[in-house]
Amino acid sequence: MSIDRFSPKARLADTGEGITTDELHLAARNHGMPLEALRYDLTPPGLHYVLVHYDIPMTTAGNWRLTVDGCVEQPISFGLTELRAMGRQTVRVTLECAGNGRASLQPRPISQPWLMEAVGTAEWTGVPLADLLAAAGVRADAVDVVFTGADHGIERGVEQDYQRGLSVTEALESGAIVAWEMNGLPLPPQHGYPLRLVVPGWYGMASVKWLRSIELIDHEFTGYQNAVAYRIRTEADEPGTPVTRIEPRALMIPPGHPDFMSRHRFVTAGEIVLQGRTWSGWAPVDRVEVSTDAGVTWYDAELDAPSNDDLAWRSFTYSWTATPGEHVLTCRAHDRSGRVQPVEAPWNRGGFANNTAQRLTVLVR
Repeated sequence: MSIDRFSPKARLADTGEGITTDELHLAARNHGMPLEALRYDLTPPGLHYVLVHYDIPMTTAGNWRLTVDGCVEQPISFGLTELRAMGRQTVRVTLECAGNGRASLQPRPISQPWLMEAVGTAEWTGVPLADLLAAAGVRADAVDVVFTGADHGIERGVEQDYQRGLSVTEALESGAIVAWEMNGLPLPPQHGYPLRLVVPGWYGMASVKWLRSIELIDHEFTGYQNAVAYRIRTEADEPGTPVTRIEPRALMIPPGHPDFMSRHRFVTAGEIVLQGRTWSGWAPVDRVEVSTDAGVTWYDAELDAPSNDDLAWRSFTYSWTATPGEHVLTCRAHDRSGRVQPVEAPWNRGGFANNTAQRLTVLVR
């Protein structure tokens, strides 16, 4: 029986086509963070967004081994006890799925149908990746570092372990850690127990879960997840550009209370403090603008002091005098690299790195 029968090629939704059964299956397995959870500095693990490409593997910490080999001076294998003996570092990191916002695009890419909730911020504790590579000794001929997880499946007809690659420079300078704790507790199964990679500033696809091997190779990594899946393309047959760092984004906590189906918001007229979070994987956010008239007029929000981790989200507030009637609230982030969140991001076939500004419809009564 042909694998291709069950692994159709990537396609775009037809005009007017609703969410497919396949997309519904994905949406039931994976979940975003409820936007009201933006109120937490650290996202509780059960509310943090989850994307699992294949199945959550059965894993056991007691016999777990992580190998570091390939273009190294001395191949090494670590158990969790040995990793913990190397010391521990905790970093606060905002992770966002590369496909966040995909479901609102027109035409819609057929895939995990994210709205804008595929995000979360946690404190990850582990050992710096650079320390592991130093312990093995990076040879001069090493070009890329390949990270392999224990999850295995088929994607577009290609059977594979989930693998991602970084250049040696990216691996050494990104501040990545190999983590065994999330918010001070052992990793939950859906977040990579017992061991995962966390790459600050990069979209979540780089942070390989259930990490079991790190291999240094003497050529560019051309595995599926790097060379095929996570590429920004406007045409199906073009090579595209790789998805890497998180584009600047601001999200508001929806004010008031919601309608059950539409999620439109209802608030009472008067002074309302709008609150939210903002982040970028390129540089710290240094400005957020808020609009209460669908982007016609913009006002500067007040940013709270940043955390010690520059690429984790920070909070913002804006005081709004809400008058009766319907309003469309939106916000946009500016970071220190000069990047500005667009009101409408450019479309691409995978729906990747789509940081189109949030729009909240609010009825003031």
